[in-house]
Amino acid sequence: MARDGSRREEILQAAASLFASHGSRVSLDDIGKKCGVLGGSLYHHFESKEAIVIELVRRYQADLDRLAERALEEAGGQTPPPISDQIVSLGTRIAACAVQHRAALLLTVYEPASGASEELVELAGRTPMAIDAAMLELLRTGRESGYIRSGIDLGRLAERLCRSMLHVGAGVLHPGPGNNRVPALKARILLNGVAADASAVSSLDGSPALAAADLTMATWIEEPSVDDNATNLRNIVRSEFARRGYEGTTLRDIASAAGISTSTVYKWIGSKDQLLLSVMGDFSQRIATGWDNVLESKASPLEKLDALLWLDINALERFSDEVKIMLSWLRQTPPTAQNLGHLYLDQLRRLKTLISEGEEAGEMNLVGGTSNIRARCVLDLIAMPETIVRSSGTRAAHALARDTVILGAADPTWGS
Repeated sequence: MARDGSRREEILQAAASLFASHGSRVSLDDIGKKCGVLGGSLYHHFESKEAIVIELVRRYQADLDRLAERALEEAGGQTPPPISDQIVSLGTRIAACAVQHRAALLLTVYEPASGASEELVELAGRTPMAIDAAMLELLRTGRESGYIRSGIDLGRLAERLCRSMLHVGAGVLHPGPGNNRVPALKARILLNGVAADASAVSSLDGSPALAAADLTMATWIEEPSVDDNATNLRNIVRSEFARRGYEGTTLRDIASAAGISTSTVYKWIGSKDQLLLSVMGDFSQRIATGWDNVLESKASPLEKLDALLWLDINALERFSDEVKIMLSWLRQTPPTAQNLGHLYLDQLRRLKTLISEGEEAGEMNLVGGTSNIRARCVLDLIAMPETIVRSSGTRAAHALARDTVILGAADPTWGS
C-alpha cells in the first residue's frame, strides 16, 4: 500500500511538471515516460488523464483554503502582527501556493477541453472564495484601524490583491534574479502606491497623457464586417485561443468550431503559429501605438503611468480575447516561431525608463528590488483583472487602479 501511495505521488508530480511546462495536451504516455511507468500501469492508479487533472486541482484549491484558515487564525490570535504585515504575508503565501501548484493554476485559467466531465468543468470554474474572504476580513480590520483609506471598495481591493498574487504563479516560467521578491513588492505597491506625493493625483484627469490615450482609443472602433472565409475564420480562431489558451487549442478544435476540415483551415490561413500571428498582429500594433502616443505626450511621468492604466483597462474591454491570448503566451510560452513576446519586452523596457524618470523628478517612490523587478511589478499591476472591469465598468476600474497603483490603498499617515 505504501508503495502504491508513493507511486501515485510520483505520477502526480510528473504530471504537474509536464502540465506546467507543456500545457494541457500532455498525454498519459508522456506522464508515464516522465515517471518511468508504462502507460498501461498508470490505470492502476488513475483511471484517466482527467482523473489526474482533477486530483491536482483539488489539492491546489485545498491548499488555498488552508492558507485562508491560517490567515484568519493568526489575525484572531492574542498578539497578531501589524495589519499591514498580515495583508502582505497572506499575499506572498498565495503567490507561493500558486507557484507550487502552477499546473493546476493554469488548468483552471482556461476552459477545459471539449468533452470534459461536469466535475472538472465545475472545479475549473470555481472562484477561490476562501482566500478572497480572508483577504477581505484583513482589509476590514485595516479599515477599522485607519490603515486602509475610506472610499475604497474593499471587496474589489481584496479581489485585486488575490488575483495579482495568483498571477505570480502563472508567470513563473519567466524567471530572473530577484523573482522571490516580486509578491511582497507587488502587494506593497497596491498598498502604498508609486506616487511620492498624494496631491499630484488631483491633476491626472486633465493630463495631456490621458488625452492622448483617449485619442488612441477613438481609433479602436469596430471595423465593418467583411463576409469572407478568412476573416470569419480569424474571428473563430480568436475566440478559441482565448477560451482554451494557445497551447490548449488544436487545428482540430478550430476546424470543429468553424464547421470545416483541418485541411481547409490550413489552406485559408495556415499553420497554428500563422493563425496566432494573423489574429494578434493588428492588436499588438494598436497597443504599441497607444503606448507611443501616451509616452510621447507632454505630460509628467506619473500622468503617463495613469494614462497607461486607463489605456489597458479599455483595451481589456475592447480586445478582451486578444488580451487573453497575450496572457496565454506569457503563461504557457508557445513555440518560438512566433514573436508575441516582443510587445511585452518593449513595454517592460519603456516602463523601466518611465519609472526612472519619475523617481528622478521626485514624483515616484518605489522601494525594494532592482529597477527591472520594479518595472516588471508595475507592468503586471497595469493589467486589471477582467472580472473587475466587466463587473464594475471602465471608470470604476480606473478609479481602483488609481487608488492602488498610483496612490496606494493605505493611509500614508497611519501609525505616525
